[in-house]
Amino acid sequence: MSKSPATRARRERPLSPHLTVYRPPITMTMSIIHRITGGALYFGTLLVAVWLMAAASSQGAFDLVNWAFSTWLGRLILFGYTWALMHHMLGGVRHLIWDTGAGLEKHTASKIAWATLAGSIPLTLLIWIAGYMARGAL
Repeated sequence: MSKSPATRARRERPLSPHLTVYRPPITMTMSIIHRITGGALYFGTLLVAVWLMAAASSQGAFDLVNWAFSTWLGRLILFGYTWALMHHMLGGVRHLIWDTGAGLEKHTASKIAWATLAGSIPLTLLIWIAGYMARGAL
C-alpha cells in the first residue's frame, strides 16, 4: 500500500528544535532564573520570619534556629538566599531599564542580562565577607 503525498510531506517537514539542539538566548535564561529566584525568595523570607519569631519567643528557640543556620547546610541555604536576593534585585533593575524603553536592542539586552549574572555573584560575596568581618570571623 503506497503512502499518500500528504503523509509523505508531513514526515519530511523539519521538526522544531529540541532543547538539546537549540541554544536559548541569555535574555531568556535570565528571565527564567529571575522567576525561579522570585519563588526562592518566598522560602527564604519564611526562614527570616522563623528567625525573627524565635528571637521574639525565647532564648532556647533563638539558639536552636541560630544553630540550624550555622550548620554547613544552613549556611549554604542562607548563601543561596542572598544570591537569589541579589540576582532578583538586579533582574528587577534590568526590567526597570527596559520599561523606560532603553536597552531593548538585542545586543544591549544581552549585555544587560550578562551584567545581571556577573553583578549578583560579587555582590553576594561582598555581603558575606562584610558579614564575617563584622563578626570578627575573618
